[in-house]
Amino acid sequence: QSDFMERHCLEAFERMGKRGKTDASVDEILGRAEKRDQPSIRILGKMAAEEASETLVEYVSEDSNPQLQKVVCKALGEVGAVEAVQPLANQLDPDGDTDDLVRPHAARALGLIGDTRAVDPLVDALAADDSDDVRAAAGWALRQIGTREALEAVAEHADEHSFVVSTEGEKAARALDEAAPTP
Repeated sequence: QSDFMERHCLEAFERMGKRGKTDASVDEILGRAEKRDQPSIRILGKMAAEEASETLVEYVSEDSNPQLQKVVCKALGEVGAVEAVQPLANQLDPDGDTDDLVRPHAARALGLIGDTRAVDPLVDALAADDSDDVRAAAGWALRQIGTREALEAVAEHADEHSFVVSTEGEKAARALDEAAPTP
């Protein structure tokens, strides 16, 4: 009945993450998330509540609220929502309406999900985006996906002028070296 206790309970759910996931807790927090409540969306991500994926995917293209989009991207990545791959990949388009602060979060979410359908859009973002933050996030995401194709695409950027992008390229090159068969 008090705002203090409500806030305390929500903080406890966030700290508990997957351990706090019950049907009742997910239903309650999902109800709040349907009202675009960002702390609730964050909690659903920490809980890895797959039940929330459908609702959260609807908010990916919420162009009028970049802060909401960032929270949703992260939550979808933590949930591992494969149905979010295409909507998240659509957010990588630098010519689209997506805020520059949202695109790196969309890339990282794709890396957390780990679906190989994201490789091509991430490679495109890594190669052509004007933002080093987006390019570095795309490189990180490709390393998380970890296919040979993804790692090779990132490794090509090991000599990049941008430190954050070249660091991802160097890490990918090391991963390829470690995966190579020893003669």
